[in-house]
Amino acid sequence: MQLEKVNKLLIVRLSSLGDILLSTPLIRSIKIRFPKTKMDFVVREEYKDLLLLNPHLRNILIYNNDDEKLKILKNKICENNYDLIIDLQNNLRSLLLLKYYSSSVIRFKKNNINKFLLVHFNINKLKNAKQIAVRYASTLKNFQLDDKSLQLITDKIQNPVLNDVENLIGICPGSKHFTKMWPEEYFIRLGNLLNKNGFNIVLFGGKDDIKVCERISSKLSSVINLCNDNNILQTAADMKCCKVIYCNDSGLMHTATAVNVPVIAFFGSTVKEFGFTPYNSNNLILENNSLSCRPCTHTGRDSCPEKHFKCMKEITPQSAFEKISLLLNQ
Repeated sequence: MQLEKVNKLLIVRLSSLGDILLSTPLIRSIKIRFPKTKMDFVVREEYKDLLLLNPHLRNILIYNNDDEKLKILKNKICENNYDLIIDLQNNLRSLLLLKYYSSSVIRFKKNNINKFLLVHFNINKLKNAKQIAVRYASTLKNFQLDDKSLQLITDKIQNPVLNDVENLIGICPGSKHFTKMWPEEYFIRLGNLLNKNGFNIVLFGGKDDIKVCERISSKLSSVINLCNDNNILQTAADMKCCKVIYCNDSGLMHTATAVNVPVIAFFGSTVKEFGFTPYNSNNLILENNSLSCRPCTHTGRDSCPEKHFKCMKEITPQSAFEKISLLLNQ
C-alpha cells in the first residue's frame, strides 16, 4: 500500500527503552511527509512516557499481558480499522496481537540468522548492515528518514541541585546485562580523573541501577546522584545539563542521544554491526576490536563465557578520560 493513501496508521513496538526511541525518526518522518495521516502507537505500560508528549502521534495504546486488558486493546485496534499496521516488534506477542489483521500488516525484518552466524561462528554478514532506525524505515518501501536524531520530549524541569553547577559530565553505569557493563571500579576511577580535572559528575540510572550508583557515588568527591525510580522524563531533562555522557550500550545511551547530548559509549559483548549505535548524534564508541570472542551475544550475558571479560577490562579509565576532549572540542 502506498503511504500517501494511508489515512489511519498503527505502529507496534512494545519494548524496550532504546528500541522505542529508535522508532521516533520513523514516526517524525512519516508525519512530516504525510501530515494528514492519523498515527497511533502500541507500547507496553512501562514505556509509554517515551511517547507521551510526541506531537506526531494521535493516540498511545497500552499493551498489557492481562487477558481482559488485551481483549480491550484488540477491540480498539479492530474499531479503528487501520489502513496500515507497521509491526516493528515482530515477535510472538505482536503476531498474536495482530493475527486477525494480516492483510494490512507489514513487519520489520530481523537479521536473526546473520546475528546467529556472527555470534556463534564469527561469520560476519552484517558488515554493511544499517542502523536500526534506518532498518525500521526500510519496512516501508522506498521511504527515507529525515536527517535528525532520535526524539524524546520532556515537560520536566531540571533538578534544582543542578542549578549553577558547571562542567557537568554524566555517567550511566547500568545495563540489563553484566557483559554490557563497563566495570564499576572503572567508572569510579574515571570519575576521580574527571573530578581532578575540574569536572563535576552526575549519575543517571533507573530502578535497577540504584545500588551501583550509590556505590560509585560514595567513592567520588564531587558527584550528584540522580538515579531514580525509572522516571525517564526527569532523567532526560537532567541529562540536558551535561556536556558529555559516558554510558554503556543501553537504553540510557539512546536517551542521551534523543536529547542531543554527546555520548561516549562502551561496547563490550555487543558490536556495532547489530545496529544499536547512537543514531545521528555526536558520539564515540569505545570497544576492544582485538578479540575473536566478540560478539558473544547480540543482547547481553550474565557473565563472560571466556571468564576474562577483556572486551571491557581492556578499555582503561585513562583511555576513556582522554577521549572526552575529542567531543568537547568539536
